[in-house]
Amino acid sequence: QVQLVESGGGLVQPGGSLRLSCAASGIIATNDAMGWYRQAPGKERELVAHIASNGDIYYPDSVKGRFTISRSTDGNTMVLQMNFLKPEDAAVYYCNRVSFGRAYWGQGTEVTISS
Repeated sequence: QVQLVESGGGLVQPGGSLRLSCAASGIIATNDAMGWYRQAPGKERELVAHIASNGDIYYPDSVKGRFTISRSTDGNTMVLQMNFLKPEDAAVYYCNRVSFGRAYWGQGTEVTISS
């Protein structure tokens, strides 16, 4: 069983930055595929950053150049650095990890953008 715990959400002004972390526990592999998703009220959950098991990284155009995903060398922690935040980035952010063929989700951390 794998548990994922996100942290780092909060309130930030437009143009500001936040750093989200996702800590994993349980039986995991160092090179598990991992990603960050977000869901705003009334909208579907969407992918905002993904790091594949081979290290390839993907960002949708909506966040490219502003968000950076990374993982620790031991694979236990994944980070999403978010810069130049916009009001439309406000959402609950979830981390996802696929480990030994099973997908796991964190409980979510809320990001609020407001001046």
